[in-house]
Amino acid sequence: MSQRIVILGGGTGGTLVANRLQRQYGDQASITVIDRDDVHVYQPGLLFVPFGLAEPQEIVRPRHAQFRSGVDFRIGEVDRVDIAHDTVHLADGVEVPYDVLVIATGAVLQPEETDGLIGPEWGRSMHTFYSLQGASDLRGAMAGFEAGRLVVNVIDMPIKCPVAPLEFCFLADWQLRQRGVRDDVELTFVTPLDGAFTTPVASSRLAGLLREKNINVESEFATGRVDASARRLHSWDEREVPFDLLVAIPAHGGPSYIARSPGLGDALGFVAADRHTLQARAAQNIFVIGDASDVPTSKAGSVTHFEGDTVVENIRQFLAGDELTGFYDGHANCFVETGFHRALLIDFAYEAEPLPGRFPERHLGPLPLLAESRLNHLAKLAFQPLYWHVLLPGHDIPGVSSQFHPAAEPRAQQTSGAPR
Repeated sequence: MSQRIVILGGGTGGTLVANRLQRQYGDQASITVIDRDDVHVYQPGLLFVPFGLAEPQEIVRPRHAQFRSGVDFRIGEVDRVDIAHDTVHLADGVEVPYDVLVIATGAVLQPEETDGLIGPEWGRSMHTFYSLQGASDLRGAMAGFEAGRLVVNVIDMPIKCPVAPLEFCFLADWQLRQRGVRDDVELTFVTPLDGAFTTPVASSRLAGLLREKNINVESEFATGRVDASARRLHSWDEREVPFDLLVAIPAHGGPSYIARSPGLGDALGFVAADRHTLQARAAQNIFVIGDASDVPTSKAGSVTHFEGDTVVENIRQFLAGDELTGFYDGHANCFVETGFHRALLIDFAYEAEPLPGRFPERHLGPLPLLAESRLNHLAKLAFQPLYWHVLLPGHDIPGVSSQFHPAAEPRAQQTSGAPR
């Protein structure tokens, strides 16, 4: 009997894993992908929509069209996972048994978790660009904003793509300068972190860019509530930040079915997993990829891409009864749009800070690290066709390794039981 592999989520991680496994197993495995809808959004493109640099329809395609022949894609709402009986229960009562389960359902925006964020002003003076509708609505608001206080607020961590709020600030600065109204706008970045980013080296470099562009930073600001009528953010320690236009990045959590699946997730609804093997701690036949996991690295598309090799290899070894040797070292990289057709690139891992040099080869690559360049900007734009035609179909991107180079190589010999 063929192995039953069930993948929850048809986004980046679920799609690339399904396609790689289908290519590997063919008809020797039954591969089923379940998602609540048939709309696949290229999420990095959401950043560009509010500035008129991308059209919403350009970054959306049907999910089902991204899968290889032989992958069974189903639309359905997951109610819960019965770990003891290796079964996924759907909201319509259908039961889907599995031999291996891959959780790739990502992170969910939770604006309702912040008092005052959802209400009559949501979509008017308060927006987000972290959803397709939100990014589209924000486009009109940005086009008409000519003076006042523009505040970009990260409500809480973790969030998808931690550099995206900073990129929004940089692109807003650029757009406002292009329109000749930058001097009439007070631009403020409000974050719960103690700096611009999570890693000290990148945080220092990005903080310098914020200062150069006259973007204020309100750090260690834990947003407790939003007074929409008075247009003020209130922190838990009773600080206030006024705004005329708020761009909020809502709190994130895991999808609700995680909480209905005892033992599967943490308090936020993210799946507890070994940070190197990506095997769920709840059961040996469950693996997790992308934003759905609790592993201590950025919830970013590059992370999902680099985790793919590990997940596919360890599923193969698990089904063969072998020891898991697939090893994810926390590799992540981010192209940070800084405006004026330039971008900064950072590359790092669990045990490695962003370093200067070149990418993808440290000394020979064409892309400068920790430095702004037009080439980095063009590389970010070029990634969209690679995403649809190379990454999602499950192919390797030439010259780009899933392992951090060179710092990660010695650590690849460690066991999966390395401390978290």
